[in-house]
Parts: sequence; C-alpha cells; structure tokens
Amino acid sequence: MHRILPLLVLILGGAAWGATQPLAKTAVSEGYRHVGILFWQLVIGATVLGLVCLIRGLPMRFGRGDLRLFTIIALVGTVLPGISSYSAAVHLPSGVLSILLSTVPMLAFPMALALGHEGFRWRRLGGLGLGFCGILLLILPEASLPNEVAAIWVLVALLSSLFYALEGNLVATMGTNGLDPVQVLCGASLIGAVITLPLALASGQFIDPRGPWGVPDAAIVASSVLHAFAYTGYVWLVGRAGPVFAVQISYLVTLFGVTWAMLFLNETYSPYFWAALTVMLAGLMLVQPRPKAVLVPAPQPGQTRLS
Repeated sequence: MHRILPLLVLILGGAAWGATQPLAKTAVSEGYRHVGILFWQLVIGATVLGLVCLIRGLPMRFGRGDLRLFTIIALVGTVLPGISSYSAAVHLPSGVLSILLSTVPMLAFPMALALGHEGFRWRRLGGLGLGFCGILLLILPEASLPNEVAAIWVLVALLSSLFYALEGNLVATMGTNGLDPVQVLCGASLIGAVITLPLALASGQFIDPRGPWGVPDAAIVASSVLHAFAYTGYVWLVGRAGPVFAVQISYLVTLFGVTWAMLFLNETYSPYFWAALTVMLAGLMLVQPRPKAVLVPAPQPGQTRLS
C-alpha cells in the first residue's frame, strides 16, 4: 500500500488539476471575467489552504519579509497570469489552454540559465525547441484552431506561462523565507484577494455571492477547491516520494485537461492539435527539472504554482 498510495495521489492530483482548465472555460462562459473570478478563487483558496495549515499545525506569519514574498507571488504567480489566462479562456478551447500550460518548464529553462540557476544542457534546449514547434503547430496552420479563433489569443495565453516561469525562478532566487509552500500559497492568496477586490469593484466585474447561482459559479468554487487539495497532495507527494517522481504530474495535468474537455465540453480537435500535443509532451520530457528541483506546471488560471 505504501507504494500504491503515492501513485494514486499522483493520478488523482493530475486529474484534479487537469479539470481546472475545463472549469475555467465554464466560469467565463456566461459573462464572468478575470478579476471577479480571481477574487473569489483567491478567497476560497485561502480559506481551504488556511484550514490545511491549521490541521498541519503551521501558523501563518505576516512579517515584513513574509508580506513582501506574498505580494510578489500574488502578483507574478496569480493576478497577472490569471488576467491573461481568463482573457484567453473566453476565446480558446479548453484543450488548447491545457497544452499551452505545458510550456511553463520550457520557458523557465532559459530564465534559469540567465540567472545562473541552471547550467546549459543541449537536452533541455531541445525540449525548448520542441515546445516552440508545438506552438507553431497551433497557430500557423489554418485548420489548427477553430475558424472563429484568432491566433493572437494563443500568445495571450502564453503570457500566463511566462509569468508562471518567472515566478518559479523568483522563488529559486529569493527562497520562501523559511515558510512551508502551503503557508506561502495561503499568504499569497490572501494578498491576492486584497489586490483584486478593489479592481473587481472598480471594473464592474465583482461577482455577487448572494446569487442566484449558476453553472459558472459552481465552476469557480469547484476549481478553487480542487486546486487547493491537489496542491496539498502534491506537497505531500514531494515529501513522500521525492520531486523527481512528483513532477511527473506535469504530463497528467495536460492529458487529463484535454480528456475532461473532450468528455464534458464536447471539444473536438484537428490533427494539428494532436501533433502539437505530442510535440509538447516530448518537449516537456526533455526539460524536466534536475533531481533537486521541484517545479510543477501551472494548474489553472489565477492560481500560483509555487513549490
């Protein structure tokens, strides 16, 4: 059982994180927009993660250094990528969003190289090249995306991956100030909620929690809760089975994201999409982090991927 449990957590975590992409597509399906969605995701996420910290006996800290870390993670790992992700989710199929998230470790590599966190490796450069080829397969052929979708939204979605890649490198540079990853994610969610509340009110995007509730409201709650529990399971998995095993969740997040979109959103894809997915997964395999690194793909729009 001690061998089966980590594998089960890996599969369930990948399935949960993969489901957040179709849920994000559902959340924007009836008019809700990025800042309003982000605020409630952050509130729900902070609540669930706060309970996890309480159960684990991890007290929250709010010193000057902690608040600085929380603010940077909230902006780079949540608010900015969330805005680009949800903006793109209005226009792109959920499956495309899922495979674009696999570019996070590919984009993180050249940043890590520039910052001195990684040494040059031809293998990982090859993975970066495959990721670029996968993107080209999505945006260049006329038959790749649905006719009504402009390729510019693929680039908008990639902005979120760029921010997530930057976040990982910032954490590698700054550290977590002695805090547990779940503590940092909880603190960043709290700060992110403080940032997004006035933005949601000023832009008219605030979502009234009094209802009436519809499918998009349920999608926001479900994606937030799934992310919190999947992330907690991932942190447990790193400690139990090691980061090299745990990082394999990257593949499952992408594959489950595409599968759920086909099953629940009835999405269909062109042969170019499947070619892009294959190339992206091959690139992801080549850029997997070194054994001591702990990197995961961004699980959903608006949620940081700190680890």
